[in-house]
Amino acid sequence: MTGPDGDTIFALSSGAPPAGIAVIRISGGQAGAALATLARRLPSPRSASLALLKDPRDDAPLDRALVLWLPGPSTVTGEDMAELHCHGGRAVVAAVEEALAAMPGLRRAEAGEFTRRAFAHGRMDLNAIEGLSDLLAAETQGQRRAALLMAEGHFSRRIDGWRLGLLDLSAMAEAALDFSDEDDVPDAAIETRIGAGIAALAQDVAAVLAAPSAERLRDGIRVVLAGPPNAGKSTLLNALVGRDAAIVSEIAGTTRDRIEVPAAIGGTAFLFTDTAGLRGETDDVIEAIGMDRARAALDAADIILWLGDAAELPHADALLIAAQSDRSGPDRPGLRLSACTGEGMDRLIATLQERAAALLPGEGDYALHARQRQQVGQLYAHLATAGATDDLLVIAEDLRQARRTIDALTGQAGTEDMLDRLFAGFCIGK
Repeated sequence: MTGPDGDTIFALSSGAPPAGIAVIRISGGQAGAALATLARRLPSPRSASLALLKDPRDDAPLDRALVLWLPGPSTVTGEDMAELHCHGGRAVVAAVEEALAAMPGLRRAEAGEFTRRAFAHGRMDLNAIEGLSDLLAAETQGQRRAALLMAEGHFSRRIDGWRLGLLDLSAMAEAALDFSDEDDVPDAAIETRIGAGIAALAQDVAAVLAAPSAERLRDGIRVVLAGPPNAGKSTLLNALVGRDAAIVSEIAGTTRDRIEVPAAIGGTAFLFTDTAGLRGETDDVIEAIGMDRARAALDAADIILWLGDAAELPHADALLIAAQSDRSGPDRPGLRLSACTGEGMDRLIATLQERAAALLPGEGDYALHARQRQQVGQLYAHLATAGATDDLLVIAEDLRQARRTIDALTGQAGTEDMLDRLFAGFCIGK
C-alpha cells in the first residue's frame, strides 16, 4: 500500500542522537525494497532479525542493526513499513538516512506525516490523533493519563456508539415516514421509541459535554493571587513554585504587572498568577493599568487566593488567606499561612489539589478540546431539536445533521485546514 502522494517516506522516530538505539522508520510502497536493498534480504514479517546494513551505492557497511519488515495494511500507517534499530550515534544515523535518501522514490518525512498517513488509511481517527499530540506534549501524570485514553480510542469508541444509535433512529424515522400514509404501519409505537432513543442519546452526549476541558488540563489550573499592595502575594507565589519567580520587597506596589509561573504539584499542572496590589483610585497610570490587568486575571481564574480583607472578597468561592501569620494576630479570618515559616503551606497545597481535582478529568476519564466540545455541542443541539418536536420530517433532518456532525468530529468531513495546523505541530518521525 502506498502513501497518498505515492512516495515512500523515512525518518528517525526515536530521540535525537546520541542515544543507545536509533529507530528509523520507512513507510510506503517501496519500504520492503528499501529494506531488502540495505539488508540484502527481506526478513520474515514481524520478526526482528540481525542484519549488516550496506550502502547500495558502494557496498560500504553502515551498521549492524535489528531490522523488522511490517507488511501493510496491519501497520500503524496502514502501509508497508520497515524499521531499522541502529546504534544511536550521530554518524550512524546520518549515514543510514543518507543511503535511504539516495534511493529512488524515497524522501524524508515531513512533520506528522506518519500519523497523517495513519489517518488517511483509517488506522486512527482525528480524536485519537489529538490524543497522541497531547501525549507527546504531556508534562504531568494527569495530562499523560487523559491523553493516553484519548490516543487509545476511548472517546472514539463512544462516538461509534453514538453513530450506531443515530443510524438506528434514522432508520426508524425513515420507516415511519415511508408508512405514514398507509394503514399497515409496521409499529404503532415507533414514534414513541424514536423519542425515547433520542432522549437517551442526548443524555449521554450531555454527560460528555459537561466533562472538564482539555485546555485546562494542558495549560494548568489558573490560580490567581490577589489582594492589596504589600499583602505577601509575591512571597507566597515564590513559596508555591519553589523559586524566586517574583521580586519581593517591603516597598508597596513592587509588582506592577501580572507574573505568570507554571508549576506542577502532585502531578497536576497549575498556572500561578501574581497580580498588582488592588486599592482605590490612583494617579499612577502604570499602577492603574496593573490593577486593571489584575481584575481581568480574577475574572479568568479557576481558583482565587485572596490575601485581603474578608469583606472585600472578590468572588464567593475565593479562598481567603490570612497571609503573613508570623506578623498578624491570631484573630484574623482565613487560612493562617506564613510563606516564611511554612505555617499552613501543606494545608494550602492540599486545598489547591482538592479544588483542582473537581476541575479536571478523574482517573480513567478523557478530556475534550475546544474543537471536540464545539462538535459535541452541535450534536447535542441537533438531538435537542429532534427531541422537542413530533414532526417526523424535522426529526429525520436533524438526525441527518447529527450524523454529519459525527463525521466532522471524527475527521471524515471538512477538516483539511485543521489537519494542516494539527500535523504541523508534530515532530518529524510521528
